[in-house]
Amino acid sequence: MEQFLKTLSSSAPTPGGGGAAALSGAVAASLASMVANLTTGKKRYAAYQAELDEILAETAALRDALYGFIARDAEAFEPLSRAYGIPKDAPGRDETLEAALHAAAEVPLALLETLVRLVPICERLLVIGSKLAVSDVGCAAAACRSAADSAALNVYINTKLMRDRDYAASLNARTDAALTSIDTACETIYNAVRARVKGETA
Repeated sequence: MEQFLKTLSSSAPTPGGGGAAALSGAVAASLASMVANLTTGKKRYAAYQAELDEILAETAALRDALYGFIARDAEAFEPLSRAYGIPKDAPGRDETLEAALHAAAEVPLALLETLVRLVPICERLLVIGSKLAVSDVGCAAAACRSAADSAALNVYINTKLMRDRDYAASLNARTDAALTSIDTACETIYNAVRARVKGETA
């Protein structure tokens, strides 16, 4: 973690915003898993045990998948970085750059669409999770939203430069839909948790 942050703060091309988004997403999934782990096996929540087992399996898979996007983002950016360095009058530059832009946009979009799977888990943990860990549900939602907002920007910065405007529009539409869904739900979860911990609701 220390090395990641040192490299992130340097002039190195990766990790950057995409890697940071992936890390935020992995943190969000880990927090959701923690809440489920703090709830599982407790008599008070015995009626939800089967569901908690499913949540633990899903959050473990999501944590690993989201963390994996750190490397995937770096791998996708490398060809784009090389493409930008090709002389503008070089034959085939436009085609090479276009392909690199496609790859660089598709990774954060895949990250964003993976985050969509985490949202209903957070929503459910707000209901069945240990009340002692409710603040962590809110933290998971906040981290999930941060990851989504960041991932979306990494889609848009690449689609903006694409020559194939129809393809760019299709990626932007998918990004808009996923982002709106995540932001709306995570804000609702966060506000509900904030009200609870401030004693404004039961």
